[in-house]
Formats: sequence, C-alpha cells, structure tokens
Amino acid sequence: MKEVIRLTDIVKNYKVGTQVVRALRSVSLQINQGEYVAIMGASGSGKSTLMNVIGCLDTPTSGRYELNDKDVSHLSDDELAEIRNSEIGFIFQTFNLLPRNSALENVMLPLVYAGIKKQERLERAEKMLSDVGLADRVEHKPNELSGGQRQRVAVARALINQPAILLADEPTGNLDSKTSEEIMHLFSEIHKQGNTLIVVTHEEDIAHHAHRIIRLKDGQIETDVINPNPVY
Repeated sequence: MKEVIRLTDIVKNYKVGTQVVRALRSVSLQINQGEYVAIMGASGSGKSTLMNVIGCLDTPTSGRYELNDKDVSHLSDDELAEIRNSEIGFIFQTFNLLPRNSALENVMLPLVYAGIKKQERLERAEKMLSDVGLADRVEHKPNELSGGQRQRVAVARALINQPAILLADEPTGNLDSKTSEEIMHLFSEIHKQGNTLIVVTHEEDIAHHAHRIIRLKDGQIETDVINPNPVY
C-alpha cells in the first residue's frame, strides 16, 4: 500500500515569552493511502500542532515530513500554500465558509485558485454538492443552511481538488449528536471511495468511526492502535 505521510522525529517548539513550549517531542508515524485515522488527545497534548504540521499549516522545528514522497519540512509559505491547495482538503469545526457566497461559490473557490476554467468549475462543484446530498441547496448562502448542511458544503469544498489527504479538525464540534452521526456516516462513505481521512478529535464516539486511533500525550504518541470494530 502506498505511503502518503511519513513523519520522522518531528519536534515543534514554541516560544511563549521567555519560556519554550515543547509541543511535539520526536513524533514519528506513517499513514498509508486509504487509511482512516483519528488523532486524539487532551488539550495541550499536541494534537492540534500535529494537525498543523500534517496539514502544512506550520513547519516543524526539526525532523522530516514527507508527503507523497516529497520532503515538505522546510518549504516557504508560498510553497506550503501550493501544497495545501493541491494535496490537502481541510474541514474545520467552524466550517470557514464565506458568508456572502452561495454553497456553489464556496465549493468552487479552490478551483479558482487552481486556475480551472469556469464551466468545469461549475460542473465539478455541482456534482460534488450532489454527492454530499445538497443538490437542492446550491444557491443557498451559509446563513440559509443548517449546521449539518454547512458542514456538508465544507466537505464538498475539501474534496473538490481530489486531495491526497482529507484533514478534519473537530468536524462535529458545533453540531448536535444526530447531525454529528450524519456527518460521520458521510465520512465513512468518503473513506469507502478510497480517500485518506485524518480526523482530529477529543470525542471518543467520533474517534471510533476511524479504523486506526492515535493518542497523544505531552507531545508524544502514547498509543497507536487498529480499531477492531469501527462504527459505520
């Protein structure tokens, strides 16, 4: 199976005043294409920092990060932005949708950055919204959609560039339990189509949808186990 992520001895330190915070302490892990992984940990465990490194939102202090066999550990901000747009789809707890734009316009946005022609952008965005069950909501703006529908728009936007990795940060944090289950069912369907999915969460019931659960503590991997009974 093809390896999409390889982290080797990743260290991330932050300076807060005169103090040095060691957020990640020599983290090494590999994630293969098509895996469904949950990253768990209490506040301060390093899970958000790890997500930022994996998502090319931040660079490590030391260590090596290979994404699709390319060393991305020490790229410039512009190079990291290019990697994010082409290789990684992001789903956030707060949806991060543009409030004045329709669902269709929000989903098309990454294709604008990628230089895709307008007609193809429209066709791909309409299909993606249909795939996540929003074919009848394409012209609705975020304030005209429920929380679950907004998260579905965010999922469609994340998938539009066919990224190597789908990275979800507390994707159900702002949703009620019923809507959370619907979104996690959608994630399971996305995973079945062969996508690599990484979910960062502090909720046990959300993590148990994943096939592999990595737990962090004090900036280090405490456990990395296969989930024998993932929830579908």
